[in-house]
Amino acid sequence: MNEQASGIVALLTGAVGLVIGAIVFIFWLWMLIDCIKNETDGTQRIIWALVVFFFPCIGSLIYLFARKMQRGKV
Repeated sequence: MNEQASGIVALLTGAVGLVIGAIVFIFWLWMLIDCIKNETDGTQRIIWALVVFFFPCIGSLIYLFARKMQRGKV
């Protein structure tokens, strides 16, 4: 592969990584805000906020599914 093609591949890889990173960040921020604004009691809210804050990807996904199940039961 020549230099120009390598540069294009690197540029596209960086752009895709940036978009994916932005999506993950927005999802994390959305889950953190939802967790803080949740109407549950203070202790549970703080625990969820800490889980989402310190474990961004996994914590956000766990919170999303736990919240979805909680809303489904109501």
